[in-house]
Amino acid sequence: MFISRIRLKNFRNYDDLDIKLNDRLNIFVGNNAQGKTNILESIYLSGFGKSFRTNKDRDIIKMDKDMAYIKIEGQKRYGDISIEMRFWKNRKKEIKVNSLSLIKLSDILGNLNIVIFSPEDLKLIKEGPSERRKFIDREICQINKRYCHSLISYNRVLYQRNNLLKKIKYDRKLINTIDIWNEELVKFGIEVILKRREFINRISSLSRLMHRKITDGKENLEVKYLSNIGIKNKDGFNEIYKNFIEKIEKNIEKDIDRGFTGVGPHKDDLGLYVNNIDIRNFGSQGQQRTVALSLKLSELEISKAEIGEYPILLLDDVMSELDINRQKFLIKSLKNVQTFITITEISEIMIPLVQEGFIFEISNGKVKKR
Repeated sequence: MFISRIRLKNFRNYDDLDIKLNDRLNIFVGNNAQGKTNILESIYLSGFGKSFRTNKDRDIIKMDKDMAYIKIEGQKRYGDISIEMRFWKNRKKEIKVNSLSLIKLSDILGNLNIVIFSPEDLKLIKEGPSERRKFIDREICQINKRYCHSLISYNRVLYQRNNLLKKIKYDRKLINTIDIWNEELVKFGIEVILKRREFINRISSLSRLMHRKITDGKENLEVKYLSNIGIKNKDGFNEIYKNFIEKIEKNIEKDIDRGFTGVGPHKDDLGLYVNNIDIRNFGSQGQQRTVALSLKLSELEISKAEIGEYPILLLDDVMSELDINRQKFLIKSLKNVQTFITITEISEIMIPLVQEGFIFEISNGKVKKR
């Protein structure tokens, strides 16, 4: 999988950009706030349908314009791929894949598989559980559309149940209708739990190997699925259902009092342990960055195993956040992956990479191939 061409019009600080790309490595060099990350954002949008920088589509439209346009052309294992996106300030965005309009935003997932690694991802370890759930869900949704449907359905039921809980607080007769939502919540919740557990078991094995290589065997990384309902790793559907429904029913009065559902996969977390120490709370900054790097590189391998080809890797200003040894390991891992790197300057360690790809110099929204 690789991208061969990007076209941007009225996107962020770009008036009209049209560049052809290397199928292995593309390095964007320039000072801060010149537009390097904007190019990576356009690629990410083409894979996920939404930005990693903003929740408002209008933010990506050039300030004095009414519409922004993205077109990504590339190649996948089974043929060519073309993704077009149009954004308006006062209308819903339009997405086309190979000239066919998409009805649902989730339909874009899986057309262009992407792994992004940015300074924000280094917070994956030390930030709250919601960031780690996003990491899990983002990757699984790309490679498993059924999971994406289950997750959307679960969140919809959760929203409806929470609304009902708020109403029950003032009208107890409505409690007779809660069982219906409990059953739906558990049904979709179990689908989410089972797929998350499978994914985390896989990434645990891969990241352990990655981590040992980075640390020369000095550290052992263990990744665990911390289920909010307390399931065991070997529990099947029946055991999970029994545990889940019992906890939902046991916590009903607490839920009514608080006005939200306190039990379910929306409260799950990812346990990260280095040499049996919880790295989320007690790890050094260097250890946390090594864990984040191990997880990201494991994402590449999981995607490759699932879809038969490596996804596209976006490295947004992450090289400066890693020490020399981690940079070297990362560079060695890029052999078969089309990679987009943004940096302020090319360091000595990156010189061997330069000969294998394209370098683009960026200044104030203008891109020049070196």
